[in-house]
Amino acid sequence: MKATVGKITPGGRLVIPASHRRALGLKTGDEVLLRVVDGELRILSQSEAVKRAQAMVKRHVKRGRSLVDELLRERRAEARRE
Repeated sequence: MKATVGKITPGGRLVIPASHRRALGLKTGDEVLLRVVDGELRILSQSEAVKRAQAMVKRHVKRGRSLVDELLRERRAEARRE
């Protein structure tokens, strides 16, 4: 996507152009993650952040293993002990 010049308004607000919001799938009221990396401001939608986190975890979990099932078993065992 082509770079666009933006302007910081009073209160530190930055308007994200509509084309960039569409490209990121952002809508009014959405929360985003902001990071400064190597002098750049990076904006990440929460849905993209979740996808990336899931991909990172998936690389470390063997096929056929369900972390959800394991967590449920652990919680049920804890509940029985109480």
